Amino acid sequence: MPPFTSIARRAVYTAGQAARILWYTGHYAYGRRKMGPLTEPGEAPYAEEFGPLDRQRLKDAFREAFRKDWKNIETGVYKMPAELTRAPSVGRLWKESRDYLRDADKVARRKHARAHSEVLSDAAREKYPRYYLQNFHYQTDGWLTAGSAERYEMQVETLFTGAAGPMRRAALPFIRDALKKNRDVGQSALIDLGCGAGRFLSEVKHNWPGLAVTALDLSPAYLGRARALLGRYKDVTYLEAAAEETGLEAAAYDIATAVYLFHELPPAVRAAVAREAARLLKPGGRFVLVDTIQYGDESGLDMLLENFPRGFHEPYYDSYCRTGLGALFGEAGLQKIGETISFLTKATVFEKK
Repeated sequence: MPPFTSIARRAVYTAGQAARILWYTGHYAYGRRKMGPLTEPGEAPYAEEFGPLDRQRLKDAFREAFRKDWKNIETGVYKMPAELTRAPSVGRLWKESRDYLRDADKVARRKHARAHSEVLSDAAREKYPRYYLQNFHYQTDGWLTAGSAERYEMQVETLFTGAAGPMRRAALPFIRDALKKNRDVGQSALIDLGCGAGRFLSEVKHNWPGLAVTALDLSPAYLGRARALLGRYKDVTYLEAAAEETGLEAAAYDIATAVYLFHELPPAVRAAVAREAARLLKPGGRFVLVDTIQYGDESGLDMLLENFPRGFHEPYYDSYCRTGLGALFGEAGLQKIGETISFLTKATVFEKK
């Protein structure tokens, strides 16, 4: 690549990411003011298990995530993100901002009232497992409505002040390696367990449009959002099912992924999803897990992980942060072969023997 082209591309990347960081950080500041302190007035403060937050390490880790992201783009590991190659729609930004700010007020009220079971109903119990029927993050409607699905990406990017994209893309080098191992992208298949609104799969298809992918989610609303986002791509199958019991044929996939799914699951369900992922993979297939860092990964950030489920309704987060991933997936027949950390996210790859 000619040097001037690389310089221009880096300028586009830097300017685009700077604008996104500024935009989402402003919304984050508003949301934090609304949420208030971790403890309500009159409550005893939480006893800290871990040492104080290393704020300098937090800043450094944030910057490192973008440096790694750019390096992967510069060296051709994956493409420039689509959102940085075109100007954003002002109308869309206005709508997302308005909806986020309105919902932030509702989220704050739920947090102060500890109201995390608004979506629990007899009708919902007949269709969904009990663990699923909660207002995770105190968000409006849980995972069950189109409105929730439309707000989700804005909420995630705001939570991570614009770093969600680089963190998710930490999985792409592992997918690239798995596809190189298979040698024929057109003959390979990937399933994303708990695809949500489809943002991660859009990154996958942006880089490998010929790869057949299955978008699986338990929420019809989120699956509908993913369908809209991925509509321009071919070879995408949509399946409404639980990740722990997909009903799909065994050994049908070369790659399976799960992005920010496992920390939302109770321990027994986590183990069931690990077994199901292993069942779905062909021998030699790869499972790529993208989720929060865990205790001990970044010792200076342990207190941040400890406090996260206190500020947001995340009932299974702490147990996930204490889970030995090697043992969890080893019992399912998957061997850990690599990992990488990007800010507050860890991407781990396992292979089925």
